[in-house]
Amino acid sequence: MTRALIPWTEDIWGGLDLVDRLLEEWSRPLFAGYDTEWVPAFDISENEKEFVVEAELPGIDPKELQVYISDGILTVKGEKKKEEREENYCLTERAYGAFARSFRIPEDVMTDKVDATYKNGVLRLVLPKAEAQKPKKIEVK
Repeated sequence: MTRALIPWTEDIWGGLDLVDRLLEEWSRPLFAGYDTEWVPAFDISENEKEFVVEAELPGIDPKELQVYISDGILTVKGEKKKEEREENYCLTERAYGAFARSFRIPEDVMTDKVDATYKNGVLRLVLPKAEAQKPKKIEVK
C-alpha cells in the first residue's frame, strides 16, 4: 500500500499552529492505495547548430534506457525501479515506474548523428541540424 503526501496550505489547515499541523498529518491516514505516476522532467533547447534534449532520470541505469527516432518522433523509454527493502516506511515521496516520452523533431535534424550521454542522473541528447542548403540558381534557357 502506497501513501501520498498531501500538500500543505492554509486553506486546508485553517488556523492550526505548526505543532498541531504536524500531529494532524502523522495521525490521519492518507489516500490509501494512491499511486503516483512518475513523469521525468525534460528540457529542450535550440541554438544555430543543434537541438539539445535533457531529462532528469535519477536512479535509472543508462543501459536500461531506450532512445530512438522513428518517423520524425524522438522517444525515450525507461523504468525507475523501486528497491525492495525491509524497512517500514513512514513516508515515501519518490515516485517509481515505467515512463515513455515522445517528441516530434524537425525535419532538418541529422538523425544519424544524434549523440546521447548520461551523467549524474541527467540524459543529454544532442540532435545536430543539417546545414541549410543554399538556394541553387537555375538558369532558364
